[in-house]
Amino acid sequence: MRMIREPDELRRLCDEHRRAGRRIGFVPTMGYLHEGHLSLMRRAREAAEVVVVSIFVNPTQFGPSEDLSRYPRDLEGDLAKCASIPVDLVYAPEPASVYPPGFQTVVEVEGLSRGLCGERRPGHFRGVATVVTKLLCLVGPCTAVFGEKDFQQLLVIRQLARDLELPVTVVGAPIVREPDGLALSSRNAYLSPAERASAPCLHRALEEVARAAAAAGRLPASAALAAVERELAGQGVATRIDYVEARDARTLAPRAELLPDGQTLVALAVFFGKTRLIDNLVF
Repeated sequence: MRMIREPDELRRLCDEHRRAGRRIGFVPTMGYLHEGHLSLMRRAREAAEVVVVSIFVNPTQFGPSEDLSRYPRDLEGDLAKCASIPVDLVYAPEPASVYPPGFQTVVEVEGLSRGLCGERRPGHFRGVATVVTKLLCLVGPCTAVFGEKDFQQLLVIRQLARDLELPVTVVGAPIVREPDGLALSSRNAYLSPAERASAPCLHRALEEVARAAAAAGRLPASAALAAVERELAGQGVATRIDYVEARDARTLAPRAELLPDGQTLVALAVFFGKTRLIDNLVF
């Protein structure tokens, strides 16, 4: 495994692998890796002979009041996890290499970035789309793997690749969960023991609504909010719902009803104390 700091070296090495006839699988991350990230790397390994992972805490996708400075970092541990897959190239640039002096260009996917996390975190998806575009341009033709936990992000990246005609196949990989149902996330490290014990209620609420929709054939979208509210009411920690919404899983258009049709997405964001967790389920 080789760690790279400079963009020109990443481009050169990826080009060399392609000239040798090797396919490239790419997994962009912000580090503090967990089993969810490793599942993406394994998926990339299945699709390609060479696996590239980026580790970069992207400042442009954090708002002024968000957790950039305290976002968990563990480069040494991350490298050990990458080596266990094994990964071939790890790109871990400094911010000045990604956004050098005079940098002026941004990428924005307008429609899909609205609503959900895009509404609650203004500028977030502009930062995501910009850094992912830069990374895909450096890596070149590849299969890029993204997790379905960040479902809106996955659709934004797919749209970006289509619109800009980037030579990349964007693959979504299923959410990886703890045995109690909590979706794996680097931000889970922020949770207090009591908050961690309560957080699986989010997945329980989603499963409850899915079962009810399957039994009834359809439910009003408000049933999802009601289920989350019921679960949170029984918790002994401070919580706050940021959003619970039903959307079309292909377009993110709002849905008035929950249908067990394979295309109904219920997405949520809930604060446990100061920690914001997201989760979703496609019925």
